[in-house]
Amino acid sequence: MINHSLFHSIMSYGIMFWGNSPHSPVIFKMQKRVIWIFMGTGYRESCRGLFKELKILKVSMQYIFSLLLFLVHNRGYFAPNSIYHNFNTKKKNYLHLPHVSLTLHQRGVLYSGINVFNALPTAIKDISSNPKKI
Repeated sequence: MINHSLFHSIMSYGIMFWGNSPHSPVIFKMQKRVIWIFMGTGYRESCRGLFKELKILKVSMQYIFSLLLFLVHNRGYFAPNSIYHNFNTKKKNYLHLPHVSLTLHQRGVLYSGINVFNALPTAIKDISSNPKKI
């Protein structure tokens, strides 16, 4: 409860916009320090088991989860590839990626969210119509 009230709320605020920045590893190191302090362990101990024990998402996983929730809640704004062509391809049900040439747009919320969603297994894509199941 302390982690969620003190650290998690600050960390997850606006994570969709800054989660892909080069400064996110700094936040991850801070998150590990907080876990070490909460659990009373040394800084040389691995945090992998502590994250699982406390059922806490790492910063990178929280970023991916926020992107997926954004896409699920705004699914009407994104079209599948089958709308743009009538060919029966393997990726016809993937969300259509807009053609952009600037890295700034490719690191943005919409483009990154579509990439993350398209990389999901089909079982998770099928339940994506219900945000509570994700």
